[in-house]
This record gives sequence, C-alpha cells and structure tokens, in this order.
Amino acid sequence: MKQLILMRHGKSSWEYEVSDKDRPLQERGIKDAHLVAKAFDEIAPTIDFACSSPANRALHTSQIFLRDLGFDLNQFKVDKHLYDFSGDSVEAFVKQLDNQWETVAIFGHNYAFTSLANTWGDLYIENVPTAGLVHILFDVEDWSKISKGTTKKTIFPKDLKQ
Repeated sequence: MKQLILMRHGKSSWEYEVSDKDRPLQERGIKDAHLVAKAFDEIAPTIDFACSSPANRALHTSQIFLRDLGFDLNQFKVDKHLYDFSGDSVEAFVKQLDNQWETVAIFGHNYAFTSLANTWGDLYIENVPTAGLVHILFDVEDWSKISKGTTKKTIFPKDLKQ
C-alpha cells in the first residue's frame, strides 16, 4: 500500500517585490503550518521520504511541518517538478517515486494539488487551502500504478481554529 501526503504551501506574502519563486510566507502561513503539523502528528504514519517545490513558500512550509514531526531531513529533497500549477509534472514525479518508499509527503502548489487530490482521492475537494493537507491511500505496491485511491484524511487550518 502506498500513501501520499499532499500539502499546499502556507499563506504567502505579496508585500515584497520578488519573483514568484521567492515569495515568503506570511506570519499566518507559518502559524498554519505548525497547526497542521501538530494535528497530523497525532495520526501520522511514518513518512519515508519528503520532497518540496523549490519555491520559498513551499520549502519553508515543508521545513516547519517536517521538523515539527521530527522527520529525518536526510530523507528530504527539493525537486523542480513540484513547482507546477497544472499537476502534470507533479503527477509524473509521483509516478516515478522509488517503490522502497511506502509513505511520501510532497509540498507544492495549487491548482495542481486540488486537481490531484480530486483525481486520486475519493472525496471531492473544492479547493485545497493554503497549508492544507490531503492524505491519500493507494492499494498498489508500485507508484507508477497509482490511480484512484482513498482519501484518508484532510486537515485544513480553518477547521483547526476555534
């Protein structure tokens, strides 16, 4: 069984005149990444491998989340294919993952993550919000064969705030 954790980057700032890749997180994005990590940690499977888009906002979100989980960052990398908004590059990236990894977390962007959450999961999600997490299970042993899976859990910051 393969498990995929999709996490969209936290809320980013448009306050600075920087390229899209260099946009930083807002304070809210930082807080939401911690909040989602704390909620996920209570039910989290062991993550074997994690990868992030090279965009600053996604990379920063991944580091907050993974450190909060106590993840071994030697099993982490940055990959340009996750800096994708359509989902095509992300899908190709996931389907070529090493089959030694059962559970993989990836950090990236919309529209790609909402599209893939709906393509691969069995729960319709109108929009994966910033710092939103979708955990999907696939009843296969080979990443290249994933198709329709089961949405095990969604964790969205607004649902954690009282």
